[in-house]
Amino acid sequence: MIARDRNWLLIFAVCVALAVLYPLFADGYQLTVIRDALIFGLFAASLDFFWGRTGILCFGHAAFFGIGGYIMALVTLNDAIPFGSLLGIMGAVAGAAFVAAIIGYFLFFGGIRGSYFTIVTLAMGVICQQAAVSWSSVTGGDSGLIGIPPIEFDIGGMHVDLSQDLPSYIFVASIVAVVVLALWSISRGRWGTVLTAIQDNEVRAAALGHNAPLRLLVTFVLSAAIAGLAGALYVCMAGLVAPDLSGLLLSTEVIVWVAVGGRGTLLGPVLGAIAIQRAQQTISSFNPSLWPLLLGCVFVIIVFVLPDGILSIYARLKSLFKGRRRAL
Repeated sequence: MIARDRNWLLIFAVCVALAVLYPLFADGYQLTVIRDALIFGLFAASLDFFWGRTGILCFGHAAFFGIGGYIMALVTLNDAIPFGSLLGIMGAVAGAAFVAAIIGYFLFFGGIRGSYFTIVTLAMGVICQQAAVSWSSVTGGDSGLIGIPPIEFDIGGMHVDLSQDLPSYIFVASIVAVVVLALWSISRGRWGTVLTAIQDNEVRAAALGHNAPLRLLVTFVLSAAIAGLAGALYVCMAGLVAPDLSGLLLSTEVIVWVAVGGRGTLLGPVLGAIAIQRAQQTISSFNPSLWPLLLGCVFVIIVFVLPDGILSIYARLKSLFKGRRRAL
């Protein structure tokens, strides 16, 4: 195992340990804050899986988050549908993946790459938000949908009710850990290696026999499916869904979370989302108008000082200590 993989697994294990110990020192409110931040972290990891491995930026990723959220809301609010929570999650994942497959097929097989892909996906997010506002008979319009019940299902003869703070925190934290570890395994395997080759030189990768558009499409669909899962989890925890969850602002914020955490690390965007969500709540409690200014400043500083994100601090400190040992 190479040193980079070993370091990643070490940081991952530390994060899991902290997540396990956190309920011992946190009250119910703090648990819900971190739980929601973890959901946004899962959303950030979904974008990083595509952006970090392919080098292609999707600027409308919130559209998939919103699609998952609305499908989850519509399914669970319909009392006639049995097993609403499970079917809602499955529908959210499948719905986001289906939309991504349709859009991605025309983009990737049409040769759309780089800034053109970014612009098209930017428009996708705007269209999705406007559709949610205009289709008020289904989506509730500007007000959205409220009263979405918490996740509840039976498994193995056991009834799972996520209306309480601790069970919902454990459920979300477990899903985030499993998904991030799974994405990392895919990224470190042959699939990730081929994606890196496509990112470096798509023409050469195609000449070696790799179907670059198909691999990009599958990666895009998987990324969208996880974003849809995050959207479904969020609306059940928050109890509401609104057009903002599929719009430009959230699409921009998730890019900042990935950039701050470290693009291509999967774990960094999760930590970036948690750190920024916590900072936003703390600063907004003093002065809500101050947060956008500080967020912009932090983003600029991170880009100049830590272009590889906050997760690179560990590697930098390790290199620094090694350099000092050699000097001694």
